[in-house]
Amino acid sequence: MQSQRGFALIELLAAIVMINIGILAILLTLNSGQVTLRRSAELSTASVVADKHMERFRALQYSAIYLDTTSLGGTDATYQGDTAYSATQVSQACSPLTVQCRPSQTVTGPDGRTYRIDTYIVFKTPTGGAGGDPVKQATVVVRRSTGSAAVARTVSIFGEKF
Repeated sequence: MQSQRGFALIELLAAIVMINIGILAILLTLNSGQVTLRRSAELSTASVVADKHMERFRALQYSAIYLDTTSLGGTDATYQGDTAYSATQVSQACSPLTVQCRPSQTVTGPDGRTYRIDTYIVFKTPTGGAGGDPVKQATVVVRRSTGSAAVARTVSIFGEKF
């Protein structure tokens, strides 16, 4: 029979390795949960910011829904690279320059983070129901202040007859 010397030490090392693997798996699970919660909170806050901005347009008359022409000329590549961008935005001179007239702005959300709000307003002609009268489609895109990816996006249609 062979000697059993040192076998307990090997078993102890194997047990320690297994415990370490278990602890690391638990820590990775907790970290993944924390990242998911942070992303969910950011998405929720960005949605609130987008809805709050869209409510400003809902409070206006149809004729007052437009973007400032001068401000549109100063938009950057992030603004112009969005799928909602159109070279024919609904615009006119806005004096004084109100919050809803600005195509791009930075705001602080309820979570204390800063968000960039990009607003796009274009004419659309519905295919039925509204008699073919053009409507204005407003799209509000909320991004992190440091990135170009959209965190939240909301779209609403405004018409003179509804």
